[in-house]
Amino acid sequence: MKLFGNIDKAAAKRIALLIIVLLIVIVIPLYFCMRSNTHTMVQRHNSRVSPLIMIPGSSAGQNRFDRLVAKLNAGPSGSKKHSYMKMKVYNSGKITYTGSIASGDNEPIVVIAFQNNHDGYSNIKKQARMFNKAFRVLSEQYKFNNFKAFGHSNGGLVWTYWLEHYYSSYSDQIRIKRLMTLGTPYNFAETSAGNKTQMFNDFLKYKKRLPENLVVYSLMGTETYDSDGLVPEGSVEAGKYIYQKQVSHFTTMTVTGKDAEHSSLPQNNQVVQVIQENLLDSQQPANHVRNRKRTNKKNINNNQSTVENNNDD
Repeated sequence: MKLFGNIDKAAAKRIALLIIVLLIVIVIPLYFCMRSNTHTMVQRHNSRVSPLIMIPGSSAGQNRFDRLVAKLNAGPSGSKKHSYMKMKVYNSGKITYTGSIASGDNEPIVVIAFQNNHDGYSNIKKQARMFNKAFRVLSEQYKFNNFKAFGHSNGGLVWTYWLEHYYSSYSDQIRIKRLMTLGTPYNFAETSAGNKTQMFNDFLKYKKRLPENLVVYSLMGTETYDSDGLVPEGSVEAGKYIYQKQVSHFTTMTVTGKDAEHSSLPQNNQVVQVIQENLLDSQQPANHVRNRKRTNKKNINNNQSTVENNNDD
């Protein structure tokens, strides 16, 4: 009996030692992981970086906005220049980089493009998934807590799908402040919101997932009396049924005159001006931002204006 008692004590010691070892193996890495996460959260909270992230439309690559960014950096006189980085996401998941974000630049411009840049709803969903991968990498590397968004043509569709299906994973730490879409066909080629495509139906179905504090601008061109030469005016205007009464402020703007055709819109001088005045923080006086926030609380959801462009590109 004494022998079995000795065996029980030895086994108990071994079990106790094993438990101690397991606790050390589990607790120590957990401690350092929590410490790292806390450090990251502090870095993100204190970050002053607020990038402008751009997504081009179908058939366009990472160089699509080169002329637009050059114009943004050319003026107005005395304005701060933005560093410029381009990311391309391949179907394999690989991401390549061109350019860089300069140290000390609080408002860099980042373009995210895709190897799969084809049209169609199925591709829009794939591009949103590819964009999410790039966004996660970007946010982990630069640890920003807010950003602005710009999408030309189908780029605006990628933003909309991403906001409805992916943004909630970041929303507690990263705020999207403003979104500007340009010539975005929210209902594809349909001229009437009454003829709903599957994509438009899905956008409407999940619109309550859109962030309530978001400010949205939807710009359209007018090459003809009812389109920008490619995207019907009715398809761009369908965006109001998605964003209106879901976000804090939704504004539509119409660009007329020279260079209001779909493919020319990104380098249109008046579009550049609207981006400078409404999308970039560096162009907005502090009192203007405060006033706009107070206006947003009034939930003005369908402001409309027309921008006349008589300047040469």
